[in-house]
Parts: sequence; C-alpha cells; structure tokens
Amino acid sequence: MAKWDNMLSMLWMLRSGRKLTAAQIADDLEISVRTVYRYIDALGASGVPVVAESGHDGGIRILDSFKEAPLFFNSVELKALVDAFKFAQGAGYPYTEELEGALKKIENGLHEEQRCDLSSQTSGLDVISPVRPPSGVLLLRDLEQAAKEGRTVCIAYRKENAGQAGERKVDPYGLAYDRNDWYVVAFCHQSQAMRTFRVDRIARLEPTEARFEKPEHFSASAYFRDQSKREREADGPLTVIRIAGEPDTLNAVCRHWHLRHYLTERTDREARFLLDVPTMNKYLPMYLMTFGTAIHIREPLELKRQIQEMACKIAKHYEDNPD
Repeated sequence: MAKWDNMLSMLWMLRSGRKLTAAQIADDLEISVRTVYRYIDALGASGVPVVAESGHDGGIRILDSFKEAPLFFNSVELKALVDAFKFAQGAGYPYTEELEGALKKIENGLHEEQRCDLSSQTSGLDVISPVRPPSGVLLLRDLEQAAKEGRTVCIAYRKENAGQAGERKVDPYGLAYDRNDWYVVAFCHQSQAMRTFRVDRIARLEPTEARFEKPEHFSASAYFRDQSKREREADGPLTVIRIAGEPDTLNAVCRHWHLRHYLTERTDREARFLLDVPTMNKYLPMYLMTFGTAIHIREPLELKRQIQEMACKIAKHYEDNPD
C-alpha cells in the first residue's frame, strides 16, 4: 500500500476515538512501528492534531478539537474519480465543467507526491468523445430542470428521416444515456402516451407555465426495460439461448438494443439469454445470420435449424441466379 494510503487508513482508525498503540496500528497496516511514528509526524505537519501519550494508559489519539477531518482519498479512489470524469465528458454529461472544477479543488489539496502519482495512474486511459453540438448540453440541463420542477415543455422534435421538426408539448419524467445517445422519457400530450425522444433531435425547447406530477419512483432505465419486454411477441413459453464465440463478437451480440435485456449469464466464450419462443423465431435467425461463422448456436436446436434453412435458401438463391 502506498504511503498516503497508509496514512489515510491510520487517520480513519484514529478518528474512531480510541487510543491505539503504535504496535496495534503497525499490525493492522502491516508496517513497522518506526513507520507509524513517521506518519504521526507527517500528519501533524499537515495540521492533524495527533498526539502520542506514553505510560500505562497511553497511546496514540486525535485531539477532540479535530472535529472534521479534511477530505482524503486513496490513490485508487482518486484515479476512479478522474477516470469517471473522462467517461462523463465522453458521454456529453451536462455538468462536466462543474465536475472538472470539483476535481481541481481535490487536486489542489493534494501533496506534490500525490499529484505526481495521480498523473501517472490516469495517463493510460482516455475516452474518445463523439462530436456533440454545444446546444446539447443546454438541452440536457433544461430537460433535467423541467423534470425536477414538474414543468411541461414545448419542443420542436425532428423524427428520423423527417424533413421538418414538429411541435409538441411533453412532460419530461427523466433522462437516460443509452447506446451513445441521450434520451428523455416523457408523457406526450399529442399522443396521450409515454414516449422516448432522442435529445439530439430536439431542435428547440421552451418551458411553459403548465405543471405536471411525475409518477412516484419513476425510473427511466426501468421504463426502457419494460418497453423491451412489451415488445416481445408473446409471454411464453421461454427458452434458453446459448451462443458461443470470441469475446469481441459476443460483446456485439449482447449489445443488441433488444436482446441485451434478456441476457442471464455471460462468460468470455458464451452468452446465455432467456427469451420467449415467438420473439426468438421472428427476430433472431436473421439477426444472428449477420455474424456468419463467428458465432455458434449451442441451443436451442430449433434456432440452429432455422438458421441452417435460411443459409441454404440464400445459397440456393445465388446458385439459381449466378448473374
């Protein structure tokens, strides 16, 4: 464990209010007693009132005047915070500037050794961000604020392949980030039903004076899962689908917008799904055909048979029509 991590652990041990001997601390942290006393000196130099009392009832403790400890993070926690910022920035998170400011405050409170260690630990990970218009950040903030306040908004929304954006009023319930895009789940006044809208297709947003009440315990991610279940062809019977392949290929299979909700088990070389038979028969043969010989259907046999028949029909089609 790094020096600063050990010092942090010792500080939290002492904050319990108990007197601890140097030997107890050394045993817990698996360091020498001599090192414990070096850490006491270092903490004292940092402004932490650590005292070591000798005698039968002596020990190491923190003075009662130390009401609140400064905010400390170990090296892995600091790395995780910086890496999380990179992912948030890559996703187009609308508060990346504020998050970056918070990280700067944390970094300013680090010792030079910690800053160097943090720089070396975080230099090996980058997130390549897709190009997003600056207006997307404002839209996300406005939508989140409207959801928080329960305020109806008027949006100009452009459907896929539509030439012009259409006006509609919606009650935004929540935001979700899915497959590299932001979505708002909202009640649409025009269709009188719940709908999902891709935020990058919203050309304009204007708040109204109308108010709404969001359903209790609403979750955008739960709504996406429920929608996927509703799009199944039938309620049953269910069948286990086992697909084998290389890790990268299985990643692509498991990322499918619909199939991913039915993943029950995943290893490096195999993925298992639980899906109703009618939905499997309607969608999976054609979808899994696109992976060619990169995957192997282990079960059910019916799915393997359907893919075999489809492959034979395609082969025969080109045999009969060579030109």
